[in-house]
Amino acid sequence: MESTQENYAMPRIGDMAPDFEAIATTGKLKFSDYNKGKWVIFFSHPADFTPVCTTELSAFAQEEEKFAGLNTRLLGLSIDSIHSHIAWVQNVKEKLGVDMKFPLIADIDMKVSKLYGMLQPGESETAAVRAVFFIDPTGKIRLIMYYPLNVGRNMEEIFRVLRALQVSDANKVAMPLNWKPGAKVIVPPPKTLKDLEERLASTQYEKIDFYLCKKELAV
Repeated sequence: MESTQENYAMPRIGDMAPDFEAIATTGKLKFSDYNKGKWVIFFSHPADFTPVCTTELSAFAQEEEKFAGLNTRLLGLSIDSIHSHIAWVQNVKEKLGVDMKFPLIADIDMKVSKLYGMLQPGESETAAVRAVFFIDPTGKIRLIMYYPLNVGRNMEEIFRVLRALQVSDANKVAMPLNWKPGAKVIVPPPKTLKDLEERLASTQYEKIDFYLCKKELAV
């Protein structure tokens, strides 16, 4: 059977996030304006009024202030109408006491879903998978997560990698396995013999070997 995957764009890490205009629960939205000067976590869910999606988007809503403290905006999407979105937002507010204030894009024509590769035919032709795009303030895609329809996301991991990206950018370092805020970071390997000599003579690093050195960041 011939694959139809080629019909769906698959943005990559390092690409500039495709710009678009769409209708959302907060009104008309132009992505490049929403992204300007801010990190954006752009995520899709399969459908309104479904159990896993309700747990996920409620959690995003409950953490919106925390994301704002990290200079990050939230943006959701599903292939539902604006009327469905508004009814679902109100239902979640009534039943769970959670208010989804961030924009939810009504992508009824699948235009944005296809633009971002959120539709994956092997999983579903009509429902977006659980994609998460981490987009930096310059509009560049920095990290992408994909989850299937039947497995919810991990909010702790979303926060962990967002902080890792921001700390890495600010300090020009890399993050080791399971890095969390407060843990040591990896210093880039030396690029010249002089750098190597200075590295070996330094006492400020935890040196496993010349190419693998860790350090603590100043609080």
